This record gives sequence, structure tokens and C-alpha cells, in this order.
Amino acid sequence: MNEKLQVFVEKIRAAKSVAIIGHKNPDGDALGSALALGRLIELNFGISPVCTYDGNIPETLGDVPLRSHMRYFGHLNISKPFDVVILVDYGTARHVEFASSIIQNAGYIIEIDHHKNEAPLGALCINDEMADATAVIVYEIMRAQNWRWDLDVLSLLALGIVTDTGYFKFARTGRAMRIMADMIDEGVRIRSVYDMLNNQPKKTILAESRAAASAEFYYRDRLAVATILNRDYRNMDGRGENVLDILARIKGVEYIALLKQQKDNQIGVSLRGRGRPVNHIAEALGGGGHIFAAGAVLRDSLENVHDRVIELFRGE
Repeated sequence: MNEKLQVFVEKIRAAKSVAIIGHKNPDGDALGSALALGRLIELNFGISPVCTYDGNIPETLGDVPLRSHMRYFGHLNISKPFDVVILVDYGTARHVEFASSIIQNAGYIIEIDHHKNEAPLGALCINDEMADATAVIVYEIMRAQNWRWDLDVLSLLALGIVTDTGYFKFARTGRAMRIMADMIDEGVRIRSVYDMLNNQPKKTILAESRAAASAEFYYRDRLAVATILNRDYRNMDGRGENVLDILARIKGVEYIALLKQQKDNQIGVSLRGRGRPVNHIAEALGGGGHIFAAGAVLRDSLENVHDRVIELFRGE
């Protein structure tokens, strides 16, 4: 790791332009890690990276620190190549296809990620599948290098950790919790992070409540399947975490699948397992993710995806 960090520092120090890119439709970890890393580079190297995204950022993340520094990809001037491109929390290449022109023309590519990826894009990969969030890795890089930081950096990293651990429900070790404890001692207000994530629009809560109320149950109620139709999908904020959380509270439910009709023939699938793996189901659908929280996007009809998901859980 020390050798990788040395290369990282050398590449950033020599760069005149840096872009930081997370996965499309960024969540708290992708957004928080990108903005925190951008601020760290600014504070410690005197460079102002371009942090960019595509898709939508949930309204709940509209007031995160340094939110104005995250620029929509479609508004960028990409006529000149970036010396260094850093991919954070991106998972697989298809999640950053929107920025393929930047990535292909980059002078050097670095990636920092905690997802399993059989085909990494980075020439330098600072990846750790055992980390509960990419924010964990960014924090540890910061500490290892004794970088200067400010409270915005810590608050953004706290956001990433809280998001990807599901308020610590999915934490596999005490690593993320120890980091959070250190950040709270340094001034992070954990209540503010929680309040930010629990401040959704009324239309979102109503749409997701309807989906939870009409859920179907299979295999002796061990599998709960909820559907959000296109007319309600436009009112969603994020990935439908409320639906997943509600159904996960039902006694006897071990798996939850949320089908989101993004377009007529484009269906997003979010999967959760209550102590049981679901990443292999996501992979069978062409997606991926974490052991207990994964997903995929399929170009097929809602009916076909619905039937396929149910069949994949047969025998689980």
C-alpha cells in the first residue's frame, strides 16, 4: 500500500489538471468520497480538481458540504485531456460510461474503490473489497499521508460511511465504526448527517410507501418483491431505500427485491439480504454490488424481469 500511495502522491503532485468521477446517479458514498478527495487534493497539493457526475443526485444530498463543487458532466468543457483522472466508488466500467471520453484521453488513471471488479480501469488501483465504503479508504489515505483536512472533508466521509453501511447495519467489522468515532471526536455531528439523509420530499415518501404496501411475497414469505412503476419512479429520490427498509422489518422476510421501471424496457433491480448474500443474484442479472446489498439494470420488460428475479431466488 505504501508504494501505491507514493505513486498516487507523485502523480497528483505532477498534475496540472485532475478530474474525479464516481458512478452514475451518485449515492452518499460516491458523492461524499469524490468531494472529500477533491477538497483534500486542493488543501494539500494546491490543485482544484473537477468533480463530475451524470444522472441524478438525490434531493436529500442537495445540501451536503461543497455540493456546488460537483459539476454535471454534460456542462463540462472536455476539449483538453486531464492529466489525472480518479475514479471513486465506480464498481465497473459501465457505471462510468458517461465519462468514457475523459477516461480514454486521460494522462493517467487512478481508482479508489471497495467494489469487486474483475476488469479495473485504473493504472493504479487503491482498492479494498473489505472496506465497508470507499469513504473508509479515502479516510485511511488521508491519515496515512498526514494530509491537512477540514470539517467539510470529515463530514463528507461520514456521509459516505453512514450511507454504504446502512447506518452501520451492514458493517462487517469495527473498522468503519472506529473511523466514525475518530471523526466525531474531531467535530463531525453525526445527528446532522442522519437528519440530512432523513429529509425526503413528501412525493418520495408517498410513492415508496405505495410500493411497500403492494409488495408480493414468495417462498413462504422469505422473499418480498416490490415494484415501482414508471409513473412513480419519477417521484423517487435515490434508490428506494425506504421500500427496502420497510420490507426488511417484516418478520420472516430474508430477501427483498425492488423493481424500478425506469423506462418501458429498462428496469432497475435493488436487492437486499437480511444476513444472507444477494450479490450472486445481482451478478446473474448482469449487475453486482456488496454481499448483502446489490443490484442491476436490465433492458427488458417489467414482467420478464419480475419473473426472472423470482426464479433466481428459488431454492435460496
